[in-house]
Amino acid sequence: MAALAAPLVLAAGGVAVDLATMMTTKNQMQDAADAAALAAASALVANKDTLATEKAKEIALNFLKAQSGASSTDLPGGAGGSDPGTSSASAGGVTDPTETQVQPTVDIVMTTVGKSDKAFKVTIVNKQTIQLNPMTRLLGQKSVNLETVAVAESATETKNAMSMYLVLDRSGSMAFVTNVKDEKRTKCKNWTAENWGKSISETSPCMIDKITTLKSAVETLLKPLTEMDPDNKYVRVGAVSYSSSIFPEEKLAWGTTKASTYVKNLEANGGTDSSGAFAKAVTDLKLKGENDAHTASNGLTPKKYIVFMTDGANTHFEGKALTIPAAPKPEPELDKYKAQDSKSDTATLKACQDAKDAGIRVFTIAFMAPIQGKSVLSRCASSTADYKSPEDAAALVKVFGEIGATTSGKMARLTR
Repeated sequence: MAALAAPLVLAAGGVAVDLATMMTTKNQMQDAADAAALAAASALVANKDTLATEKAKEIALNFLKAQSGASSTDLPGGAGGSDPGTSSASAGGVTDPTETQVQPTVDIVMTTVGKSDKAFKVTIVNKQTIQLNPMTRLLGQKSVNLETVAVAESATETKNAMSMYLVLDRSGSMAFVTNVKDEKRTKCKNWTAENWGKSISETSPCMIDKITTLKSAVETLLKPLTEMDPDNKYVRVGAVSYSSSIFPEEKLAWGTTKASTYVKNLEANGGTDSSGAFAKAVTDLKLKGENDAHTASNGLTPKKYIVFMTDGANTHFEGKALTIPAAPKPEPELDKYKAQDSKSDTATLKACQDAKDAGIRVFTIAFMAPIQGKSVLSRCASSTADYKSPEDAAALVKVFGEIGATTSGKMARLTR
């Protein structure tokens, strides 16, 4: 019985050793394939002139060599010029010249984006033959082929063709102070909810108000869009503001300059009704002429965004003050809040749904807002990740900056 069991025990021990070797080797192969795919994808767009795909393949294979420790003759295209179908070295430490050594493959697909840009998809299938140890070979198998796949994508200077509309609150509460001291002034009128509308004197220190903070935040958002599109061929931005009713908008235009100037001139006063302004943004973004403008300039279909910000709850509708019911006691989770929506809330949420149905991504920012304002904006956003509720000036600027980075970013990325 011992004699009969001995080969099985030895084979089981061999399998255990080989399984550990295969797991370690496969992890190393995946790391090598990932690095090679990213290297090739990045190289294809690193230079002003598009790199030849054969050169990019060579770069990928060199990365595989470096990561795996293979010699230059072990991979296709190696300087040694040996037969790529055989290898005298085995990963398991067993030399067997009769075994066929499988080889990695690099595939690069190039597509034209818009009028002149190019996108690349690099797929690397890393293959390696593991020679099994003598104990495992008692089961009748000499080797195992391992395979890992990595896919990376990149694009040559490709911009995100986009149309963005800013929908911004300029109601009286936007004149209230934040938690940031104004270093340029020693004294000013520090408006708050308690003294708003009263006759007050200038006091020290002077605190920066919400509307000034909003202007800084918008500049933070627009900066990466300007850097991404210095020639004003890919980005169109519009802006509209509201208090008790909608104000005249800055229509969608190439670049960020007009929208930036519009925001810099905002002044805070009046009540709050977001419905008309949001509906205006949706209507303008859905116009056929907006897509046509991009087609003529860059040949792309634009991604569309609305950045919707408020610091309060809606108090007016179509220029008339609303009777606001007393808010119930807030519950811990915002999505469980069952406050009664006003007419303006209902109209705003309908426009939000229209935007989402049209494929427009909606970012919402409730800046130091009461719970009803947060309730409306949380439901308006395209997703929970697209809703933010900053409670101080620094957080507001950060949120707007993140939106700018999200909507403008392009880089080589590993997709598999």
